[in-house]
Amino acid sequence: MSDHKDESEMSFLDHLEELRWHIMRGVGSVLFFAILAFLNKKFVFTVIILGPSRLDFPTYQWLCELSNYLNTDALCIHSLPFTIQSRTMTGQFAMHIMSSAVIGLICAFPYTFWEIWRFIKPGLYNNEKSATTGATFFVTLLFATGVLFGYYIVSPLAVNFLSNYQIDESILNEFDVTSYISTIAMIVLSGGVMFQLPMVVYVLSKSDLITPEGMKQYRRHAIVVILIISAIITPPDPVTQVMIAGPIYMLYELSIHICARVIKKNRKEAEKALRKI
Repeated sequence: MSDHKDESEMSFLDHLEELRWHIMRGVGSVLFFAILAFLNKKFVFTVIILGPSRLDFPTYQWLCELSNYLNTDALCIHSLPFTIQSRTMTGQFAMHIMSSAVIGLICAFPYTFWEIWRFIKPGLYNNEKSATTGATFFVTLLFATGVLFGYYIVSPLAVNFLSNYQIDESILNEFDVTSYISTIAMIVLSGGVMFQLPMVVYVLSKSDLITPEGMKQYRRHAIVVILIISAIITPPDPVTQVMIAGPIYMLYELSIHICARVIKKNRKEAEKALRKI
């Protein structure tokens, strides 16, 4: 469309038209992967979604291997005492559609972000463009890392804890398919979003909106916020909350160092600019 059109000659309506096409291409990529996932129902559900509900899931195998290496049986998971049921007539079909949409969103995220970034980037100054070089790569890397962390670490630990938790032996754990898939999807997507913290801090630091001193000063407040967010996006058990809050806190500490480096670089560039005046 208007990708080759001079930005300075584009009117407000031209920009809206350009944005519309970027959004349409992004949505189209999500639909493409969602349809692909929908058509591969057996692989998507048997291998991916229901994976953490089976003892042959890689995470459980790794824990058992680690347990054997440490000469203890504490980490080895021997049973997941629960069943998954569908208690509504449209339950399985609705979850099939929802799962396909979530997988489509995850798979299409790099391309969708790239499309949005293509629209934003021409409006930046040259120094801002150079400062954000590789933004798509790092955002995608952090998102993929968060998704994998949520799927391979947090999800199986949450499933194990909740499936073995009983307030009385007479109460059986029979989870509805809607509850199970919603929980897994929430954990995985939350992991991908929360792992964007370093990029958010980087952008805010480049804009001089935050400083490492300020982040250190409000570290305790950040810990409380992280714990609250972890409690909201994870199942109501302390183990899972700690498992997702721990890495997010480490990302916060890493973000402090990133902020410090960016601010230091900003000051050097400002000093060079003053010398030229």
